Amino acid sequence: MSRTFPLERIRNIGIIAHIDAGKTTATEMILYHAGRTYKIGSVDAGTAVMDWMEQERERGITISSAATTCQWRKHCINIIDTPGHVDFTAEVERSLRVLDGGVVIFDGVAGVEAQSEAVWRQADKYGVARICFINKMDRTGADFHHTVTMIKERLQARALPVQVPVGSGQLFRGIIDLVENRVVPFPIDSNPASSEVGEISLAKHHQALIEEVAELDEETMLLYLDGQDISVSQLKAAIRRLTVSNRIVPVLCGSALRDRGIQLLLDAVVDYLPSPLDVLPASATNPETGEEILCLASDDEPFSALAFKTVSDPFMGRLVYLRVYSGSVRAGARLLNPTVDKKERLGKLYIMHADRREEVDQTETGS
Repeated sequence: MSRTFPLERIRNIGIIAHIDAGKTTATEMILYHAGRTYKIGSVDAGTAVMDWMEQERERGITISSAATTCQWRKHCINIIDTPGHVDFTAEVERSLRVLDGGVVIFDGVAGVEAQSEAVWRQADKYGVARICFINKMDRTGADFHHTVTMIKERLQARALPVQVPVGSGQLFRGIIDLVENRVVPFPIDSNPASSEVGEISLAKHHQALIEEVAELDEETMLLYLDGQDISVSQLKAAIRRLTVSNRIVPVLCGSALRDRGIQLLLDAVVDYLPSPLDVLPASATNPETGEEILCLASDDEPFSALAFKTVSDPFMGRLVYLRVYSGSVRAGARLLNPTVDKKERLGKLYIMHADRREEVDQTETGS
């Protein structure tokens, strides 16, 4: 069975944030734009796809991590929506352990909050590459630049804005895309928004971004010093290199509730966050020799996976969530469980979409 997506087109990401930053709403919008759902779920109305537990819908908060998958620009994006409440920090860490990248959502009014710091440190621990999305730019009191400063000072991160909002609060009417050197306008009160950003200002912002990237990326620096024009594709490649190596954190903005900036966020996930080929191989122990081995991301390698979560389903029994690091496996295969030092038979294999399941015959590296 040939794989649907090559490894370089797979993104395994988590959506992480402080409670009420708009994390689940952003995830719902992502699924809608990616065509995974055809109706936008609402946290307040208790119809969010990712908050499927009865307690979650009653309280309007995420309690348990939920997994799903979607497609964007011919890429497969596997998503884990994590809890934002401090009481469920262990659930977040369990998910971060198996992720290659993360989208950190910040409340544009509140900025960096306590749980934001906690999950950021956890992501640092596991070397998870991140992009930031400053949400709620349509709210009164939203301050993009202040939040960026807080990210730099409180999280000690090299935050690199790749977008700048045009206005804020009720006057949030567009996003300046600094990489592509363009303005993405939004309508205000059903009237098309004018960009109100001159070409000179756009060029100034774009040039400042190039100079900051050139300071950190040698390839870009050589082009810059040689006086060559740096194309959008070259700039994106440089930002990707710096993001994957955890040297910078690209910062975006928008409003998930009003569906502003979500498609640009999906573009950033594809453009900047790592594939399984871009991260360090997972380490494991050879069950026969006891030696440490590396699980190289390839379907041709021996099968290895980490069972990172187990849940009890009233209809299916025990469900075990796996992150596959190497090789491939078919339903019904017998695998060694090193925890109990014996082989166990795999039952059916599923791709999860919150509480719904799609049965598959086989799973491969990167799943």
